[in-house]
Amino acid sequence: MRTTYMAKKNEVERNWVLVDATDVPLGRLSTVVASILRGKNKPTFTPHVDTGDFVVVINADKVALTGNKASDKMYHRHSGHPGGLKSISAGALREKNSQRLVELSIKGMLPDTRLGRKQFTKLHVYSGAEHDHAAQQPVELNIQELI
Repeated sequence: MRTTYMAKKNEVERNWVLVDATDVPLGRLSTVVASILRGKNKPTFTPHVDTGDFVVVINADKVALTGNKASDKMYHRHSGHPGGLKSISAGALREKNSQRLVELSIKGMLPDTRLGRKQFTKLHVYSGAEHDHAAQQPVELNIQELI
């Protein structure tokens, strides 16, 4: 009798992936990165085990927002106090903190569980082309070819 393969936590081999966000639509970038963080691109994917790779996203300030999303898409946060709702458009958030824009988009595509929070810690986003992970020798992934 054959059984389905289930990865164990200590058997997982993690790699580093470098993604350039220049002129890539935000949603396309987020789906690809979230899939890599979860490990869905690997044949050893197991839903209840973190089998994903580390991802480094560079040039987050050059990510593309298609259509009217720069002005119409709103991000909200609340302080918990009455009248404490703060809102900012996607375009303004890209200008103010482009790393946060990419992080929010990717985090929304990960599970809302302890496992999803653990997978999110493997994401590293940088506004410019420089990053601190050269020692890990990340493999460059061209998203334009995947789209």
